Amino acid sequence: MKSLALLAALALPLAAQAQTDPADWDAVTAAAKGQTVYWNAWGGSTTTNDFIAWVGDKVKTEYGVTLEHVKLTDTADAVTRVLSEKQAGTDTGGAIDLIWINGANFAAMKEADLLFGPFAEQLPNWRYVDTEGKTVQTDFTVPVDGYESPWAMAQVVFIYDSAKMEPLGSMQAILDWSTAHPGRFTYPQPPDFLGTTFLKQVLVDTLDDPSVLQQPATDENYAQVTASLWDYLDKLTPSLWREGRAYPATGTAMFPLIADGEIDLSTSFSPGAATAAIANNELPETVRTFVLDKGTIGNASFVAIPYNAAHAEGAMIVANALLSPEAQARAQDPEILGYGTVLAMDKLDTDQRALFDALDLGVATLSPEELGTVQAEPHPSWMTRIADDWNSRYGVAQ
Repeated sequence: MKSLALLAALALPLAAQAQTDPADWDAVTAAAKGQTVYWNAWGGSTTTNDFIAWVGDKVKTEYGVTLEHVKLTDTADAVTRVLSEKQAGTDTGGAIDLIWINGANFAAMKEADLLFGPFAEQLPNWRYVDTEGKTVQTDFTVPVDGYESPWAMAQVVFIYDSAKMEPLGSMQAILDWSTAHPGRFTYPQPPDFLGTTFLKQVLVDTLDDPSVLQQPATDENYAQVTASLWDYLDKLTPSLWREGRAYPATGTAMFPLIADGEIDLSTSFSPGAATAAIANNELPETVRTFVLDKGTIGNASFVAIPYNAAHAEGAMIVANALLSPEAQARAQDPEILGYGTVLAMDKLDTDQRALFDALDLGVATLSPEELGTVQAEPHPSWMTRIADDWNSRYGVAQ
């Protein structure tokens, strides 16, 4: 990621400020009328592209804002564009108005003062956001501080065959069940994203105080903090599918193992994945999902506005539209996207709540209430070291 390295090297005194006060929504809507917003977002999914087009129709009708989807294959391309404009002195009138962003890209842009705002908590629809149960105010431990606005959630769920077992409430319960039913559980081999997420989930659930994971790992605390993880895996590994001598390469590679009756329990980072797989005849109709009693790891997808956006007001209109109950319910519809909502159901009125109640999420998809509390992602430095240690302790050749 050359662009991220360059960003990290910059020390910019510029603080990106709104030309129109985000808190003055009347002024924002007046300035946005007639603007064309260039949203740089992943373009690799027809369903996602169709959803963005629907949002475009919505903001055009309601606010007179035109939305152009600039399809990306890599978010870093948009970051590079903003960086290039900064280096060229293009501090106004930038080509990018909105970016679908999170993780390292957001952290680098925030550090380099290349983001517009803060604006997110001034959006009218922010009042519906679940700031208590969802991880919407940090992005992989980096405080958002209003410089990006959430619009979709992903969360760890455990996929199980209800004809053969019951939901389990903790990682300890999963260990006990796996020990009693050897060979019936597995997870993807790290460094697969879902495989490393499973390791993080073990650590979050087994630590007395997982808040330590929100700070970078150090030589002084690493061994002590991760001791519960290695103790857990030492006990779990012999009871895994193929006795831990082989692992599926990806999350979806576990579906055939369930369908063929080789395992009864697996994991996913998409709450709607099991329902979709049942509909596609990839999983038995008896498959369901559960989360742990203390919650499971999740993260949000965000949108951010570059510091030099030509149409920041229009971009705020789009960000606000993405937070509307109508858009959130549409995104959660498994026939549209099947994304998790960032809204709190108890903050909605009767009509707004009815939009979600009317959804048929499918037999294996948990409701927003059932998904419960979302546990925050640990600081990335933990996973870098843990993945290396896992490989030296348990890794197998693929």
